[in-house]
Amino acid sequence: MELKLSFPADSPPLAVIAAAKIAGVPISTDPTLTPGSTPIIHIDNGQKLRGNFVLLRYISRVANIPDLYQRDACESSQIDEWLEYAPIFASGSQFEEACGYVDGYLLQHTFLVGHSLSIADIAVWSGLAGTGKRWESLRSSKKYQNLARWFNSILTEYGVLNEVTATYVGKKGSGKPTASKLKEQQVSNANLAKVNGDAADKEKEGRKPTSEVDLPDAEVGKVRLRFAPEPSGYLHIGHSKAALLNQYFAERYQGEVIIRFDDTNPDKESNEFVDNLLKDIETLGIKYRTVTYTSDYFPQLMEMAEKLIREGKAYVDDTPREQMQKERMDGIESRCRNNSVEENLKLWKEMIAGSERGTMCCVRGKLDMQDPNKSVRDPVYYRCNQTPHHRIGAKYKVYPTYDFACPFVDAFEGITHALRSSEYHDRNDQYYWIQTDMGFSKVHIYEFSRLNLVYTLLSKRKLLWFVQNGLVEGWDDPRFPTVQGIVRRGLKIEALIQFILEQGASKNLNLMEWDKLWATNKKIIDPVCPRHTAVIEERRVLLTLSNGPDDPFVRIVPKHKKYAGAGEKATTYTKRIWIDYDDAVSISVNEEVTLMDWGNAIVKEIQKDQEGNVTHLSGILHLEGSVKTTKLKLTWLPESDELVKLSVVDFDYLITKKKLEEDENFVDVVNPCTRKETPALGDSNMRNLQRGDVLQLERKGYFRCDVPFLRPQKPIVLFAIPDGKQQPVLRFAVPDGKTK
Repeated sequence: MELKLSFPADSPPLAVIAAAKIAGVPISTDPTLTPGSTPIIHIDNGQKLRGNFVLLRYISRVANIPDLYQRDACESSQIDEWLEYAPIFASGSQFEEACGYVDGYLLQHTFLVGHSLSIADIAVWSGLAGTGKRWESLRSSKKYQNLARWFNSILTEYGVLNEVTATYVGKKGSGKPTASKLKEQQVSNANLAKVNGDAADKEKEGRKPTSEVDLPDAEVGKVRLRFAPEPSGYLHIGHSKAALLNQYFAERYQGEVIIRFDDTNPDKESNEFVDNLLKDIETLGIKYRTVTYTSDYFPQLMEMAEKLIREGKAYVDDTPREQMQKERMDGIESRCRNNSVEENLKLWKEMIAGSERGTMCCVRGKLDMQDPNKSVRDPVYYRCNQTPHHRIGAKYKVYPTYDFACPFVDAFEGITHALRSSEYHDRNDQYYWIQTDMGFSKVHIYEFSRLNLVYTLLSKRKLLWFVQNGLVEGWDDPRFPTVQGIVRRGLKIEALIQFILEQGASKNLNLMEWDKLWATNKKIIDPVCPRHTAVIEERRVLLTLSNGPDDPFVRIVPKHKKYAGAGEKATTYTKRIWIDYDDAVSISVNEEVTLMDWGNAIVKEIQKDQEGNVTHLSGILHLEGSVKTTKLKLTWLPESDELVKLSVVDFDYLITKKKLEEDENFVDVVNPCTRKETPALGDSNMRNLQRGDVLQLERKGYFRCDVPFLRPQKPIVLFAIPDGKQQPVLRFAVPDGKTK
């Protein structure tokens, strides 16, 4: 008897599917329920069962494995307790607390209940697996050894679980099917999929290495680097440079890179950003040893802060913020600077408690208030914050600053070289001073120039403003300089990698044009992407060929004349064909033109309306004519019900100024029109496009499919990909075109 399991595509009941696989219960899956719906098992007699735990218990009762649930009263009740506990792993703030609890429990237990596998184990195992990268990073560390041992033993014993996670656990642990599985399920045109995957492979062979630059005192096999983004936004092109340079040096010196999330400001950070940063790092192909979090070291950081207070190297200051900033600028010591250690420790405890008195204070390093370098004028080490942390909840009321945490964690994790952009140059003295006060050996700092691009904002605060004000669709908007945004626009990651590595680790500041990046991208996509045809829908013109075929016929032609891997397409030839209005107005009576992929034709008559607009053309085929003698080479489509609707989308920069000055408000130069949609018609072969496919519309440019064909009345959405030429943006604009 095969059971049918229905559930929403965005939240598959992982534990139920895993239990069925382990227990040998045959099920078919139907991921078509609306989001938020409860999963359902359909039984042969027409009955239905609903709810994760109900389905789990049912699976256990019809299983081929004994004792999955049906045990004595005590153990069955213990299983019920664990089933109620398992959903905690989906709670971001309680995830690691739950890991710690189960890890401690498993110190003296092989299974969660009794001495054999139960649905309690399956539910908790699935809860962990369903978080994707978050659990995987902890699993590969030594933080929860008992939990990892238990998890791995179940995976080893029941190898079928690899299939379950590969299918239903997305890259960011959302429970959605992975990209690879979606591809397997959705792509019907194998050649087209190959084309869109082969572009990077063709270009890799010709990649130029970055300029050779040495890391100071680097030893082969001993270099340890870190890429440490703050989880307060998505990875953008500037971060990509840092990430790729870390990987470059790690490979060059046979060392390793760790990913560390600098999660010290709960006001700005979230699990959404953590998950998407990991996704973007994977997209860039960064190979890393492990994932850590600055919050992993909060206890040690607090101990270090107290140690420095006791040693007189730090003090607690209740000076109002604005006054403190002015005193730092003027080199004036705080009245709290010479407080006793006892008074500082007393106030430190008030800060830890988050009391009213404590929230008025911060911890500052006692460095040098007269130093010309203002970054060493007693920087803030700790401040109070009542906002719950995205990983650890409301456990702490005090959080370290980046200036304090970074030198500590770099040294604590054994980082040999810290790569930082040159904008931090003035803070290098501060970094080394703090490490010395902490008693650590110095970590080498290596500076590189920040990547700046024309008409582009890279500040996460400014990008967030566009998101919050609804001027973009989200962090993956194709107008954004985020990795997800530029990939959605149509950039191949290999082009980004080549662009960044060709710049090398130079320290020279410069403002880069986007054209070079898009030109590199064109070199990758042009040799392999399929060719299709489109005609702008508005004012399109019919050309009637009097000697054309009375009965339409079809020819199979290559999608790319120089690359067979692009596959083939069916082209229909008819007596009446559509051409673009702009082409129609360029034609003179009795002019011979070339119809691409067909042959020549002579236009005999041009009809116009009262306003002088061309409305219809008449002509004859002249297939024996030479294509070399014609001035106009026209793209065309047959008059047919099989044509598909297109929405061709072009974009402009988000701001109108090439480079903002430091004191300039970006809001004053926001571009009011950055997106224009043009309705068009496309050849019927475009029904097979999948989201993410790159193509060329002949004589119109390169495009990425953002929304594939779903139904005849809903257009395929194509995003225009720049090709590196200095050309007007919004080039497909037509009167009354939709703008945003």
